[in-house]
Parts: sequence; structure tokens; C-alpha cells
Amino acid sequence: MSDPRAELQRWLGEQIRHRVVGPDSSPRDAAAFDSEEPGWFDDDAPIRRVHADASMFVGGMRALLFQSLHPLAMAGVAEHSDYRTDPWGRLQRTAAFMAATTFGPATEAQRAVDVVHRVHTRVVGTARDGRPYAANDPHLLHWVHIAELDSFLAAHDRYGERPLQDDDRDRYVADSAVIARALGVEAPPESARELRAHLRRFRPELRGTPEAREAARYLLIQPPLPFAGRAPYALICAAAVALMPAWTRWPLRLPWLPVSEALAVRPAGELITRTLRWALPT
Repeated sequence: MSDPRAELQRWLGEQIRHRVVGPDSSPRDAAAFDSEEPGWFDDDAPIRRVHADASMFVGGMRALLFQSLHPLAMAGVAEHSDYRTDPWGRLQRTAAFMAATTFGPATEAQRAVDVVHRVHTRVVGTARDGRPYAANDPHLLHWVHIAELDSFLAAHDRYGERPLQDDDRDRYVADSAVIARALGVEAPPESARELRAHLRRFRPELRGTPEAREAARYLLIQPPLPFAGRAPYALICAAAVALMPAWTRWPLRLPWLPVSEALAVRPAGELITRTLRWALPT
């Protein structure tokens, strides 16, 4: 006799994997990860704990919103990304990169980095304000890296199953610097304190642009999802927006409702991450 709860768990897990990882992920992952070669990180590394947790769904959405505040980074996305026509494909490629660099053998991790470098060589152009941009520019790579770091840490602090404590936070930032340097980031932060300092240095460069606000509207309001998926997606979005710094809300035209966020959004965020963790057991 079938167990309805187990059937629901299996079905929900399959739906999430199909969207986030892709329908052909299992054979592909088995071939890439079936190796005795060590990876870039030990099994007990903080980066593995953070990147395996369901809080990454919230952190990933927060990272996309935060990264869009750099006009040159956002110009590259607006002019070269297919997020409007193939948002799930972009998400799947990002998930594959993070899986390879965090959990894969060293050869697979380096291969994933090389693929990103090749793709980035084509992402060049001129922003709305006349400044040139290039996706392989170490300065822009630095911004993308620290925006992700801050977002993943913020989400894991709030919704992670086992939030990092004390030195593990510094170890996570140092772990992430390994990937950043492989991508071309020069002198990435190596501790949580350095991460905060790097974010402060980028602050004068950040502002909302029409492209950033359009991307935020698309991500938050117009996602290509079936009706059944919109409610959980909305909870992830609300949790991500609630984690954004207050100063970022107006440039992106995001709401700032601190009381509602504390009383309603945080419990909803905890519910959706627990549900995702249940559907995708590690």
C-alpha cells in the first residue's frame, strides 16, 4: 500500500528538481561526480553546509535582486541574458555551476569555471550611461561574488537548518574565495568582517536603473510558472525581499513593511524552507 505522504514528497521533489536542476540532471550528475578525485572542499566545509541547505532558494533570489543594483552588471544581464525567455535554463546553469564547484571533483569544478569564462567573453557592451562593461572584468566579478556571499549568508542565518557560528562564518567566506579567485576575482574577502568592508566600498557605485527595476518586476511579479507553483514562489520572493537592506528598497521599488515582514513574512519564509528541505532531503 502506497504512502500518500511519501508520494507527495517524491512528487514535490521531482517538480523542484525539474525546474531548478533540469529534467536530465541525474545521469549527467552521476557521470560528472562519479570520481575518486577530491574536490575543492572537504566534506565538512561550511560552504557545503550552506550550499546544500534549502535557504539557498531564498538566498539566490535575494542575490539576483542585490546584484542588479550595479548598473554595469545589470547592463550585461539586460543585454545578453535570456532570463526573460528562458529563466529556468539560466537557473539550471547557475545551479549546475554551484554544484560542480562546491561538491564536484576538482576537474569538474575547473571545467565549470572554464565554461563561465568562455560565456563571459561574449558579454561585453556599453551601458545606458555610456560606460563600457565586460562580464570578465575582475571588478564586476568582485561585486557579483560579494553580493552572492552576503545574500547566501543572510538567508542561511535566517532560514538555515544549522546557521553558521563564529569561525565557521569566516571559513565560509574563505571557502567561497577559492571559487572567486578561479573566476578571476582579485583579492576577494576572506572573512565576514572583510566581506562587510568590501560591500561598503561598493556602495557608492550602486543605484537603481530602469533595467534593474524591470528585472525585479519580472522576477517577483511575472515569473513563468503554472498556477500551482505561484504561491510557494511568492513566499520565496517575499522572504528574499525581507532580507534586502532597507536602503535597497526604493532604488528597486521594493516594499518596506518592517512590521509585516517580522510578523508574517518571516514565519512564511520558515514554512517554505522547511517544506523545500522536506521535499529535497540530503
